[in-house]
Amino acid sequence: MADSAAASKVTEAQARATANGTDGRPRVTKAVIPAAGLGTRFLPATKATPKEMLPIVDKPAIQYVVEEAVGAGLSDVLMITGRSKRSIEDHFDRAYEVEEALAAKDDTDKLALVQESSQLAAVHYVRQGDPKGLGHAVLCAAQHVGSQPFAVLLGDDLIDPADPLLIRMIEVQRRYGGSVVALMEVEPEQVSQYGCAAISPTAESDVVEVTDLVEKPVPGDAPSRWIIIGRYVCDPAVFEVLRHTPPGRGGEIQLTDALRELARRHRSGAAALIGGFEPLNGVADLAVHMVDRLGHRLAAVGIASVPQLDGLKRTGRSARGHRRPPGRTRLQIDLHLP
Repeated sequence: MADSAAASKVTEAQARATANGTDGRPRVTKAVIPAAGLGTRFLPATKATPKEMLPIVDKPAIQYVVEEAVGAGLSDVLMITGRSKRSIEDHFDRAYEVEEALAAKDDTDKLALVQESSQLAAVHYVRQGDPKGLGHAVLCAAQHVGSQPFAVLLGDDLIDPADPLLIRMIEVQRRYGGSVVALMEVEPEQVSQYGCAAISPTAESDVVEVTDLVEKPVPGDAPSRWIIIGRYVCDPAVFEVLRHTPPGRGGEIQLTDALRELARRHRSGAAALIGGFEPLNGVADLAVHMVDRLGHRLAAVGIASVPQLDGLKRTGRSARGHRRPPGRTRLQIDLHLP
């Protein structure tokens, strides 16, 4: 009996050591990916296919997001899904029939591609029964996350695989505590489409303090041109706030409203990363990255060149047809396209 109690204490101590860093502060080890939205902006393509499963060249968009989390050291991934998202679970599961067929043909390259997604991370799933907004989707993760800070990655926004945005956000959260969001500066007419932040500078050029947050402000009333993109590192205190957050813009429970309340309660309760790691034009960089991937695929089937792709690669223009200011954003492709 005494041995059993001692073993239990050792196990608990090991669990605490895993969850906390060497200084005893909680580490970010889990990623939450909300993927329960209906994807109405992409109809009719999303009538039977989740928008997260729409391909970006040769992989579904959601796989890039999981790869980003894993690249930041977060191999425990929780997806918040809905009734129509079963194909997401299937994608990150084994496909025995396909694997056996490829193995029989000794097609090792394709076999590795098929197995890649099922070996990326430990992926868990929770269903959001009712579409009550991003805040409610994040709240669905409370039991899985527990009392540790955690990352939230939205599948709408894809980040260049070479960009250390999430790693830097985790570092900032560890240093300052509270919650951290990623911001990008946009033209004034675009601000009303996103959550927007009022900010004040800090001693670090790529970090600002968030003093207020507004979800999709009325044009002309936005506190700044800095919008929240789909990357967050949240303090677990956000769960208790979300439990008492009433529906906001659009009749949904907004994560922005909960983070705003946290920022009001604690002057340093929210920080924001505004980029500045390296002088890159984010959107153009991933456009070129995707063109390269597509070029390799076309070359594999005997197509040497596509003039439209070559033009996109030369001009470095985004899917919206305009350039982004260099070094101001880590956003690469925004799937909120009209």
